[in-house]
Amino acid sequence: MARRSIRDIRRAELSQAAFDALVLHGIRGTTLDRVAKIAGVSKGVVLHHFKDKDALFEGVQRTANTVLRDCVTELLHHAETPLERLYAIIVGNFAAPVFQQEICHAWISLCSDVPHNKQSQRIQTVVHARMRSNLMSALRPLVGEQIAPRIAFHLRTVMDGIWLRASFQIAPMEGATGVAEVDFAARHLLSGGDISAAEFDAALAKMEAIGTLVLTTRAFRDQALTVTPR
Repeated sequence: MARRSIRDIRRAELSQAAFDALVLHGIRGTTLDRVAKIAGVSKGVVLHHFKDKDALFEGVQRTANTVLRDCVTELLHHAETPLERLYAIIVGNFAAPVFQQEICHAWISLCSDVPHNKQSQRIQTVVHARMRSNLMSALRPLVGEQIAPRIAFHLRTVMDGIWLRASFQIAPMEGATGVAEVDFAARHLLSGGDISAAEFDAALAKMEAIGTLVLTTRAFRDQALTVTPR
């Protein structure tokens, strides 16, 4: 594995500090001064690595989306059937490294800036295109080309809605709850096919088991944004 440069390490530390500031203060209350204070550096150091607040938030978004992408990709490596691919995507989107209440709070803050920030719009466009592509590759063999886009759209909407709900509620939502809700939607959306309940159960159980083994390793914990005790 290639060693990380000092610059990459510092940028990761500042992205973590920006994430902590977002959790505490929201996007409007997060300033470069606050990020610098949390990181224990001067504002000048922050500006050396990120030219402005927008660039800093872009770094946070890219970090969070990279971890989510890697969670899904890792599970897809173990999927042997289209149905298992579908559940790799579902389980990966609610994996422990990414689906935490504080990350949900930061995510909704960042999403609120999308209508006003072209770079955020570009990032979210890439994220949604990747999600659609992954879902379509799993759904086409299961339901055919004609209906797959609509089912993919509804599943993406359900997943985004659960992230939104998790960001609003006071008590943290377990990732298993999110998976169960999307599983419910998937079974109903695919109910017109010839997939048995046992096949759904097996695909879900396999991906959850692999997720528990693989996505809780130190490699994934170390790259994820973490919740700093306050």
